[in-house]
Amino acid sequence: MHTSPRTPEPRRRGPNGRFLTRTTPTDPAPVGETVVAAPDDPTPTEPVVTASTDIPDPTAPDERPELPEDRFLNRELSWLDFNARVLTLAEDPETPLLERAKFLAIFASNLDEFYMVRVAGLKRRLNAGLPMRGGDRSSLRNQLEMISQRTADLVTRHSACFSDEVRPKLSAEGIEVVTWADLDAPERERQRTYFREQVFPVLTPLAVDPAHPFPYISNRSLNLAVVLRDPDDAGGELFARIKVPNNVPRFVTVQNDSRAARFLPVEELIAVHLDQLFPGMQLQEWHLFRVTRNAELEVDEDRDEDLLQALERELAQRRFGPPVRLEVAASISDHVLDLLVRELDVVSSDVQRVPGLLDLSALWQVFGECDRDDLKDRPFVPATHPQLADGEVPRSVFNRLRESDILVHHPYHSFSTSVQRFIEQAAADPNVLAIKQTLYRTSGDSPIVDALVDAAAAGKQVVVLVEVKARFDEVANIAWARTLERAGCHVVYGLVGLKTHCKTALVVRQEGNQIRRYCHIGTGNYHPKTARLYEDFGMLTADPEVGADVTDLFNVLTGYSRQRSYRRLLVAPHGVRSGLIERIEEQARIAREGGEALVQIKVNSLVDEETIDALYRASQDGVKVDLIIRGMCALRPGVPGLSDNIRVRSIVGRFLEHSRVFRFGVGDDAEYWIGSADMMHRNLDRRVEALVRVTLPTAKESLRYVLDLSMSDGTEGFDLAGDGTWHRHPANLTEPHIHLQEALLRRTIGKAS
Repeated sequence: MHTSPRTPEPRRRGPNGRFLTRTTPTDPAPVGETVVAAPDDPTPTEPVVTASTDIPDPTAPDERPELPEDRFLNRELSWLDFNARVLTLAEDPETPLLERAKFLAIFASNLDEFYMVRVAGLKRRLNAGLPMRGGDRSSLRNQLEMISQRTADLVTRHSACFSDEVRPKLSAEGIEVVTWADLDAPERERQRTYFREQVFPVLTPLAVDPAHPFPYISNRSLNLAVVLRDPDDAGGELFARIKVPNNVPRFVTVQNDSRAARFLPVEELIAVHLDQLFPGMQLQEWHLFRVTRNAELEVDEDRDEDLLQALERELAQRRFGPPVRLEVAASISDHVLDLLVRELDVVSSDVQRVPGLLDLSALWQVFGECDRDDLKDRPFVPATHPQLADGEVPRSVFNRLRESDILVHHPYHSFSTSVQRFIEQAAADPNVLAIKQTLYRTSGDSPIVDALVDAAAAGKQVVVLVEVKARFDEVANIAWARTLERAGCHVVYGLVGLKTHCKTALVVRQEGNQIRRYCHIGTGNYHPKTARLYEDFGMLTADPEVGADVTDLFNVLTGYSRQRSYRRLLVAPHGVRSGLIERIEEQARIAREGGEALVQIKVNSLVDEETIDALYRASQDGVKVDLIIRGMCALRPGVPGLSDNIRVRSIVGRFLEHSRVFRFGVGDDAEYWIGSADMMHRNLDRRVEALVRVTLPTAKESLRYVLDLSMSDGTEGFDLAGDGTWHRHPANLTEPHIHLQEALLRRTIGKAS
């Protein structure tokens, strides 16, 4: 069931210039929607309009100076700076060797997505004559030129890191990426057999001539541009394209045992057998190239048709998106490059000459197939949260939650013995009446989906919102939606005009003559595999207020409720930005009155101009602001008179820092919030996001510890300067320093052992 797009109510300011807060009553449930509520269901307050504080603020200035025009950093260059930090870990000799190869692969995959989404979006706006977006007012053309220059520098660094550092060091450890010339006679014979039996049958050489137009080059495929000559024809050169098949490994295994691992790029295997593809022809030259295409989907959700059908139609067209980047081997001849540029209709700034191997994302294969623990990060077993551990017998999650909330921190705490167990126990419990859950991304063999299917088979009411518009997971999510529907679950595909990005689960349980609700609200997806790689928080609770809030939220997601006020939640697109800015402004008031004021925010990205301006104003009022931003940051910290009290740090490591945490104030009265929202326009205006206030003292202390340790002077990270440059901290890693993720591993695993 779909709802109409929501239009945010305008925010009003009081006489002192601060925003007013509107509280509205709960909308009634729509006809036909059953709301299961506990007898002590809390009710929001009656409608009132109040200032953000009851006490007039005599110290607030009547007139504030205008903030400078250049106060925002460019978000696209900031994203490239994030990928540069990933590359720095690959370049770091202290990083285990195979982990360095892994970071090279991550850099390459990240850059692909950046071009498919971010650069593609800028090009689309430029071609359509649409205005710029974001705080940085550089022209679209200028931004694309800056991106091209910055990317060229990073690609050169990336290639040099592999060819000059990682590849030779891997070779010294017996892990080699070899050429055909490196193979001995028996190895060549085995590879010829492999080519004849596994590769040759799936190759299709495509000629380019008046009878054969230039073939379509699919997104991110590797291709050989082959130049030939017919010895019986005095005519000129002939051109053909061969697509490297994606159903064979990129690296052919020559040897992989306890003594050594040797891998041959499959394109080289194809190249040495081109005579079998073009018998009787003279081979002049061959070059590798790769195209990246626009992968954004444009689904008209206002049309009167099924969303799944519309999305499937657009997915079929995704591979035909216009090219946004052409990668070629640095050795390519000018006339072949000219042909590719002309036929693919790209401009010279879209061309990237890559020294060495193209598409190093394939190094994931080397990382995965090499069983060398001595060259990888130390393995670990996630700890079962102490409140859920009871010797060899798993504790009932419901019994434990009736005693206290539980804050889990993945990957340090096990996902399978906490969140997954919560859903699995709910599916198997005869007293559970209903399970409601959002699914944005999940794994291919998801135990979460299996549990929901089992729950529906057992006769429970199961409602699942599957966000079929989750970028690059659309096909998988459509399949999950249909699997769940066939199992008897009620499946909702999302809201019209909005993506549902919140991470929420609700379990309704009959306990005697009482209905009790249990909830999970997290910062990460219900994805058991990425829960071993992504850093995220999640709160499990039986708190009646949270249960009432999550019930109301699901009524918004599945019905026609227009509720905008909640008890312990902030919900986008109406309440997250305004709720956070209100709390930032409250800290500014405390600072103006001479009190100690603090704002700490940990998110993936900070580019929302209104939020940034509120932080600037708070800094000017004396609020200490700590920002832990993994990726894009458009705020300039440490600028005199603008952001003297703001520090920005980025932490990049073996785990992807993914949690969103917010702290306002100091001492026992400080507010802590966790949830799914980043500080970006899309999250705050075009998505359903949820933040929950954490009130359990021990949970607040855990969040405080992580935030404070992240910003500690002794903690390793990257610090942002006001001019937009990032500097590694400490600059000399030979000095004593703390590695945040290793410290948290020792702390969490140590407590559990």
